Amino acid sequence: MRSTISTIRTRRAASLRVAAAVAAGALALSLTACGGDDDKDDSGSRGSGDKETAASVTLPKLDGETLEVAAVWTGAEQKNFKQVLAEFEKRTGAKVTFVPAQDPIINFLGSKIAGGQPPDVAMLPQPGAIKQAVDKGWAKPLGAEATKELAENYSQGWQDIGKVDGKSYGVYYKAANKSLIWYNAQVFENAGASEPKTWDELLTTAQTVYDSGVTPFSVGGADGWTLTDWFENIYLSQAGPEKYDQLAKHEIKWTDPSVKEALTTLAEIWGKKDYIAGGAKGALQTEFPASVTQTFTGGDQPKAGMVYEGDFVQVNIGETKAKVGTDAKVFPFPAVGGTAPVVSGGDAAVILEDSKAAQALATFLASPDAATVHAKLGGYLSPNKNVDASAYPNDVQRKMAEALLAAGDDFRFDMSDQAPQAFGGTPGKGEWKALQDFLKNPKDIAGTQAKLEADAAAAYGG
Repeated sequence: MRSTISTIRTRRAASLRVAAAVAAGALALSLTACGGDDDKDDSGSRGSGDKETAASVTLPKLDGETLEVAAVWTGAEQKNFKQVLAEFEKRTGAKVTFVPAQDPIINFLGSKIAGGQPPDVAMLPQPGAIKQAVDKGWAKPLGAEATKELAENYSQGWQDIGKVDGKSYGVYYKAANKSLIWYNAQVFENAGASEPKTWDELLTTAQTVYDSGVTPFSVGGADGWTLTDWFENIYLSQAGPEKYDQLAKHEIKWTDPSVKEALTTLAEIWGKKDYIAGGAKGALQTEFPASVTQTFTGGDQPKAGMVYEGDFVQVNIGETKAKVGTDAKVFPFPAVGGTAPVVSGGDAAVILEDSKAAQALATFLASPDAATVHAKLGGYLSPNKNVDASAYPNDVQRKMAEALLAAGDDFRFDMSDQAPQAFGGTPGKGEWKALQDFLKNPKDIAGTQAKLEADAAAAYGG
């Protein structure tokens, strides 16, 4: 969705389909075979969380230095990241303070900068936000050490998505596989439902779950970003990667027939109020964390049998009694077209106040050391190719990480995250609001397309 984003390289459709098929196929085979729980690990890595992580990156002594790091992360996600920052403090002597930010983070940072109190580093969840930070003169380029770590540890695609005009600004510290559907294993067993591989099979599975007395889907519609992720998976699989890239850069309009086709497909689920927990009204009042927890509480009679979202769903499953791999299982987002989609997302560390300490933190976050600390805690995936798979605490997450890396450079980044923040990343506006309205009225496909195009044109500048 961004004509000015030069970091997403256009790749041949055939190349992506092969890589996506490999990644999705590997994911399908590995996830369905997982039966281990979250407490045990055959590699012994679960218990290694209390051990010191061997240092592979050289960091300077920073006694007396202070840093502020801003991110929108909350709950377990924030708690685990603070342990990574604590490791940095231990190695350098610096003092790091986590600053809770609000969405959209660009607006939050603007207020902090206007008040003369910018954080030293910000974790930005969108390439579009990185571009805006550079355009506003806020972001500072990565130094030689951080750039060296990136070159050693990241595929070219993950390096490029953190660049603006060929210069590195972002370290993609955290990645997401956003092409997953999680399900309550007991519900599926009781219903006699099976894991689908195609969209038509997903509809059949949904009906089977419904017939068993359980609502098929939980949707966190109060958070508009979850709805954009639904659309993107359908669009990528159905329209193909070339169209996906064009729409992502707004080189084709949202009134294009391919968008109509994707919305029509999406309405096959969103248009059946009995398929969504609480109906559209209930979904629009359900935030993402609750959409997960209500799928895995209530025994074999939860509010819903399935919930769509990325690998980070595990963090919220951890708030229930369900165990990943036994009570909570997962399958790849089914193929709508010829190939199952592989959509990625992520969060990048961007320096706002350039200093020796800020550059050292960016270097640390680009190293396998930081990612290994976080990986052991669960609910996290790293695009860092030199993080050993044994660092992940269970088979499910380990296989997700392997599938993410198997895609190499041939992945597609979350479309709305590539957009200007006003269109793809602001609550109550742009794509988030248009798709919330579509969830409320899935029959209004033409009206939804018109609204999406009007908002996109305004955000992209025509």
